[in-house]
Amino acid sequence: MARTALVTGASSGIGRAIARELDKRGFRVILSARRVDRLNELALELDNALVCPCDVSNVDECIRLHDSLAGERITVLVNNAGFGKLGRFDEIPLEDELGMIDTNIKGLHVLTKLFLKDFIEADRGYILNVASSAGLMPGGPLMATYYATKAYVASLTSAVYEELKQSDSRVKISALCPGPVDTEFNDVANAQFGVKAISAEYCAKKAVDGMFAGQLIIQPERGMGVAAKAAQLAPRRLTLAFTGQLQSGKRK
Repeated sequence: MARTALVTGASSGIGRAIARELDKRGFRVILSARRVDRLNELALELDNALVCPCDVSNVDECIRLHDSLAGERITVLVNNAGFGKLGRFDEIPLEDELGMIDTNIKGLHVLTKLFLKDFIEADRGYILNVASSAGLMPGGPLMATYYATKAYVASLTSAVYEELKQSDSRVKISALCPGPVDTEFNDVANAQFGVKAISAEYCAKKAVDGMFAGQLIIQPERGMGVAAKAAQLAPRRLTLAFTGQLQSGKRK
């Protein structure tokens, strides 16, 4: 029986690239997102895929997705669904920010908890939570809510990682924290990169390698880890000022 992986946000970007990477490695991939047409297109490319639409911003749909896959013997969960918005905190519509919180935090939280329980009971499995280098920073002026949601993902993943380690569990959990990746993210965020982006395919390969190696924080770019560490060590006000200038350069 083929190993089975569930990938949310699989209709585009990093999620789609990770689905392809897992397919190459012999996994049966369950594709989940809201855009069914894109999922069906991707499924036709892959050797063994199943389409299971889900809006992860809806807690009830997350629970339904988990329950509907009870017999699939899933061993890998990739929580990739998420989005960001560029702009001043007082100017971004509240409904956009609440949608971001529901998707980036609540949906990921629910799916992590439900599948983690299954994995712990079976004493096997891998969870990859897609965060961002933003989640390792003190904050992100002009992307305040996005940075905050990704900090939640990095913090939650780190805590669960240590709990699993202390209990000698064979279950592994990782947070993917890349810098800019060439995807549709910036179109949704209404932003443009100020620095060179890596490809989604390169990011996906590094992500899957790091996940199976049991890495806690996976940073595909060599220099990004150094930059994140420097930001953590520098005075908070200095880091926030630098980040704010960097974000200002992303305005289209």
